[in-house]
Amino acid sequence: MTEKIGVIGAGIVGLAVARELATTRGAEVTVLEKENSVGAHQTGHNSGVVHAGIYYPPGSLKARLCREGVALLKEYCALHRLPYEEVGKLVVACTGAERPRLAALAERARANGVPGIAELDALALREIEPHAVGVGAVHSPHTAIADFPAVARRLALDVAELGGSVRLGHPVRAIRETFKGVEVLAAGRRFAFDRLVICAGLSTDAVAKMAGRPGDIRIVPFRGEYYALEGAAKDLVRGLIYPVPDPRYPFLGVHLTRHIDGEVLVGPNAVLALAYEGYRGTNLRNSWQILRWPGTLRMARQHWRTGVKEVHGSLVKGAFVRAARRYVPELTASDLRRTEGGVRAQAVAKDGRLVDDFAVDVQGRVVLVRNAPSPAATSSLAIARHIAGIVPALVR
Repeated sequence: MTEKIGVIGAGIVGLAVARELATTRGAEVTVLEKENSVGAHQTGHNSGVVHAGIYYPPGSLKARLCREGVALLKEYCALHRLPYEEVGKLVVACTGAERPRLAALAERARANGVPGIAELDALALREIEPHAVGVGAVHSPHTAIADFPAVARRLALDVAELGGSVRLGHPVRAIRETFKGVEVLAAGRRFAFDRLVICAGLSTDAVAKMAGRPGDIRIVPFRGEYYALEGAAKDLVRGLIYPVPDPRYPFLGVHLTRHIDGEVLVGPNAVLALAYEGYRGTNLRNSWQILRWPGTLRMARQHWRTGVKEVHGSLVKGAFVRAARRYVPELTASDLRRTEGGVRAQAVAKDGRLVDDFAVDVQGRVVLVRNAPSPAATSSLAIARHIAGIVPALVR
């Protein structure tokens, strides 16, 4: 008898998981998605960077799955003729004080097996990015950009061609685990599965609660806002220009990224969003849920100075401009226009710790992806293999 597996969430991770289970397990897979399109949230609201694996602690799930994921994604995009371009990345130190962190980053990248890593001086970095400035940089020539929404649409087609289905406009209302399997109520219809995989992104907490698995971490949403370069200013950036990251945070800071459609984005910042899908405004119910989690306030107490700085950048365009001008001094305020942003589903522990690594729980017949922030899109095909390997086998 064919195994029936449900997947909640039609972002790039959920769709990759569905495809992998259909391919390797021969399962009949049904993806349930509340929106009317695939990749409607984090998949469709990012800078499109295919990360090479520079930042992540060696031995972490992120480090391993990012490196595996890059290779799989590049191959997948070539197979289906999807956009994929190795534009290269510079991580730039603006001051001498940043040099030790830059050197440590280069060592971490090499430990993770990132190919082609080079440490550059002020003159050499300008050969890569003629309009950039800094005292030094780490160059990752194989860091790429891709069209993640296009990848998600192709994955959905794969699922259908493998005999599965992607049901859009199917918000999940209830989940009940029985001795026979898992029942899911969505769009007024009851679905019966042998196994259920939850890849719900920003809706993780709500779906986990339905499944009776609230867990010890919660999603705290952070809004990332972007500006886009106008006109000739786009020519000031060839590829990707990033700051040296602060190791205390999983966010990379304001950076400049060339997009697959030719746009050059500046951002994002990381502002606490008081709604799970807080692209604009707040949601009172969501705000209460977010703020009553003890980890939210503990996180705020630990990092309030950074929070104030991020809010300032959100409200004052000049702050964004100054951040960008640290790396490309020729930019002016008139070169930047506000563009669409996104919301990151960041897991926060009860003690206020920002959960950095991917986190996946397996309990009974339910597999729950609790934390899949960047580089989840890059790693999606590798994450899918990892999850397919831990979904309990069906015993009849």
